[in-house]
Parts: sequence; C-alpha cells; structure tokens
Amino acid sequence: MKQMRETRQESGRLTTVGGVRRAVRRLAGIHGVPAELRARLVVSVAAVAQDELAEGRGVRVSLAQAGAGETHGAGSALACVLAPVGTACEAGRREFDGLPLPATAAADGAAVWHLPPRTPGHGAATPPEGGTVPDDEAVHEELRAVLDRCDAVETEHRLLKEELEETNSGVLALYVQLEERDEQLRRAHGRMLRELEEALRPAPLDVSGLELAVHYAPAETDAPTGGDLYDWFRLPDGTVHITVVDALGHGVRSTGAALNVTQTVRTLALEGHPPGTIVERASEILASIDPQLLATVLLARVDPEGGEVLLANGSHPPALVVREDGTSSYLQVAGRGVGFPLPGSEDVLRARLAPGDLLVLYTDGLTESRKDPLEGEARLADSAARHRRRPIEEIPESIAGDMHTVVLHPDDTLALALRLPRG
Repeated sequence: MKQMRETRQESGRLTTVGGVRRAVRRLAGIHGVPAELRARLVVSVAAVAQDELAEGRGVRVSLAQAGAGETHGAGSALACVLAPVGTACEAGRREFDGLPLPATAAADGAAVWHLPPRTPGHGAATPPEGGTVPDDEAVHEELRAVLDRCDAVETEHRLLKEELEETNSGVLALYVQLEERDEQLRRAHGRMLRELEEALRPAPLDVSGLELAVHYAPAETDAPTGGDLYDWFRLPDGTVHITVVDALGHGVRSTGAALNVTQTVRTLALEGHPPGTIVERASEILASIDPQLLATVLLARVDPEGGEVLLANGSHPPALVVREDGTSSYLQVAGRGVGFPLPGSEDVLRARLAPGDLLVLYTDGLTESRKDPLEGEARLADSAARHRRRPIEEIPESIAGDMHTVVLHPDDTLALALRLPRG
C-alpha cells in the first residue's frame, strides 16, 4: 500500500469488534472527523473487520492524511485503512457492498475509506488509550448527529410531501378545469356537427300518399357524417326520386365524395335522364372531377298515386320490400357503382307497392355490423316485418336498434323507409 503523508495514527493488533470500534472512534476523534461521518465509519469498519476476525486474523486500523496521489474525487484528504495482521488477503478479491460508508480494496487486501478533509471544531473527545469501553461522550455525540440527520430527513420528507400535496391539488384543479373545458368543447363540437349534418340533409319531403323517414349514424362519433348519404326530391311528373349513396371511406372526405354523387344524380334526374342511365352517366362526369371516387348507388323512383317503383343499382345492397301481411323479399338489380369498371345499372326493376307496404333502402353498415351480410339481411327482414306498422318516423331508428345490438364491424349506417299509407 502507498505511503501516506503527515502523522499516521495506527492501532495495535485488534482481535475483537468492540476493540475495532474503539480504535476507529479514537483515531477519528484525533483527526476531527464529524460525528455523523464518524458514526458511518465506525459501523463500516466494524462490519468489514468482523469478517476478518471470523477467519482468525487480527486487524490494524490506521487513519492519516492521504498523499496527493491517493486522493479519490474532489476534496478527498483523509484515508482510514483496515489491514489484516499476519496473513495477507488475495489482491483485489474483496468486495464491500451495503456499507454505510463505501470502501475500496487495496492491492494487499486492505479496506480503504477515503474521507473528506478535516473540519476544525467537529472532532470528538479522544477516548483513553487502551480503554475497553467506548467513550460515552463520543457515542452520544454520534447518536445525536444521526438523530439530527434523521430529523432533518424527516422534516425534508414532510416538506416534500406537503409540496407534493399542493402540487397534486393544483394538478387536480387544473384537471377539473380541463375536463370542464373539454366538456364545453365537446358540446360545442356536437352542436356544430349536428348543424352540419342537418345542412347535408335534403329538406323534408311532404308528398301526399307517401310516408318517408330516415335514420343516419356515423361510424365515428366525432364526424358529422361519413360516406353514407341520401337525397330525395319530387320530379316535375309528380314522382319522387330517392338516391342512396355509400362512398368509400369515412369522415368528411368521403362525405364530399358522396355529395358529389348525389348532386350529380339530382342534376341528371332533373334533366330527364331515365334511372337506367344515370349511374353510368354520373360515373363518366365524376371521373374528371374526382378520379379516385368509388361509390355504390341505389336509385328509386316512386309514383305516390299508383305505387309503381323503379329501381336502378350500382353495386349497392338491394332494397327490401315488406308487404302489409308481413311477407318480405329483396329486390335484386345487378350493376356496378360510380368509379367501378363498366359502371351502370344492368337493368331497371319494376315493382308495385300496395297500401301498407314498406320499402327499406339502406347502406351496408346496417347489415354487416356482425361481418356476415347474409345473416344481416335475414335479421333486417325480420326487424322490418316486426316494425312495419309503427309510425313511419319510428321505423328506421327501431330497425337500426335491432341491427346494432352487437357491432363487430362499425360503419356508417343509413336506413330509409317509405310506405304507402293505408286508407
């Protein structure tokens, strides 16, 4: 081990833990080691010495000013060394874990504690040379220092706890304010979306001899609408034209696409184009406006006086008719939608509604909520038959409620019902 500068204080051969404690306390008092640090040093040296003494080796304790080449970290000036007497330990084999004061192993197996510089006025009284009992004043001083440190830690912990409670109270108050603000924003957002949804709807249609009602629910609660849209209006000849569109996607972008389709169809219908040509012609027009647009389309022309219905279809789910006696059937028409290859309705289906008969037009979000379209169509027929005699304004929402008791595949949903009233 390297030599140390200045006066080196060293104990004789020690064979008991008590003797080690007394020796460390005496040497630490000579060098003015503060009481709290001295207490840590006494406990640490005694713990390491206990292992040596258990092996039958005596130990020596020394404390001195460290040489300039032996300082470890800023301000290290004193070194306490616990060295075995007689049999040297294997170099570097010792580890010192869990000590109140960290130690390092010297090359000869000694344990070394590097201490801060001596602080005048903080030393303890020196025990009598060769005494067998720890110096009461030094022990009491160490105990007071440790208790003072514990009190300081407890006070600091209490202050930190109080600060944390104040911080938590502030955070909680801020959280409540944010929740209130978020609720206000949600309400304002909801009002805006409802107004926007209402703006997208066509005006209510009041036609003698025909009852109409619709239910719409977006897949995303924060979106005013999706790609599902409808349009209805009366043509100059007295018939009612209905368009149901399902544009690819969700949210406002698909809403814009669906609006393009309904407005194009409305223009073509008012210009006098027959239902069988409208889907194809709308696809041709919209290809130059939005080449990415894909939408399924179902067109219905209804004569309120005679009950005749014309249906044209572009890749859309078929209309459902429920007769007054409860029997039902799907009105299938082949065709391909707007933006699809070879768009257009392959045929125009003609059907006739009698008083009390119910016609249901819808989008696939109604029948595919459980990911099985065929099972959905069967449930839709049962639900429509069950609700067919209710007031028309209640039927679409009642059907949607039946269909969405279990939702495995959320999607925009539109259900439109029309009925010829019974006399």
